[in-house]
Amino acid sequence: MRILSPSLVELHAFLGVVRHGSFRRAADELCVTQAAVSRAVARLESHLGVRLFDRTASGVRLTAAGGELRGQVEAPVAALEAAAGRVRARPETRRLRLSVVPSLGNLWLLPRLESFRQAHPDIDIEFRQYHHDEDFTRADVDLWLALKTGARQRWPRQVAAQYLIGREIVAVCAPALAQGVAGADALLGLPKLYHSNYRDNWGLWADAVGARLPANWRGTGFDLVMNLIEAARSGMGVAVVQRCMVQSELAAGRLVMPVAGAATTDRGYYLCRLRAAADSAAAQAFASWVRAQAARGGA
Repeated sequence: MRILSPSLVELHAFLGVVRHGSFRRAADELCVTQAAVSRAVARLESHLGVRLFDRTASGVRLTAAGGELRGQVEAPVAALEAAAGRVRARPETRRLRLSVVPSLGNLWLLPRLESFRQAHPDIDIEFRQYHHDEDFTRADVDLWLALKTGARQRWPRQVAAQYLIGREIVAVCAPALAQGVAGADALLGLPKLYHSNYRDNWGLWADAVGARLPANWRGTGFDLVMNLIEAARSGMGVAVVQRCMVQSELAAGRLVMPVAGAATTDRGYYLCRLRAAADSAAAQAFASWVRAQAARGGA
């Protein structure tokens, strides 16, 4: 079949001159030289055997044939441009699926996550529900920030786990409650707050700072670390918590450490992934970022 239609290069040059009434401005729009536009229009006129523009000292204007051609090709060329824009390869949006211990996510990860988004705007993060009895057989998670509850806990063989943060525990309270407290023994005389799953944190902390915790000590227990921290901030008593969970509160002065000592536990948060899973670029970027955040965030 003989092709009668002109090339798109020639049509773009023609329509550019139509839009601007100038070969020079059409060349600027198309990012080519004025001579290239002139040659393309000349080829089109030769191909069709008609004059499309009248060239005058004040510019150019369409001939009757040029007006007819404009009416026939303007919409189809615009449609071709729109179609090319719709199918043009776009930068791939990378997806990262995370499952994070809720307390760590709310108190430590989320306040920092905007810096990751700014550094990697092409990565979309999707949070998946965290299971405390996680068996790591799920296919809908790329990385976990998981809690190791003690030395006897073993990660499944199929999991690669790297410690991040959370072993260090400190005693914190509201600034007003700390007034007049001189040393660990005095601190132990204040009302005590504790996480109901980790009541032994008080004994670990007391041993670490050289104080004596009474065997029959009493206090108020909370099953959520967020509630424990809020109780301490409201002045209910002194809480022994992971330092990473109260960094922002300490920095803002809403909580203080009346005694500078800290204790180390065998619990903490780990970055986990399946060994057999492909390590995507998005997962690598997040892993590098979160390790750096943990390194800056203490033990």
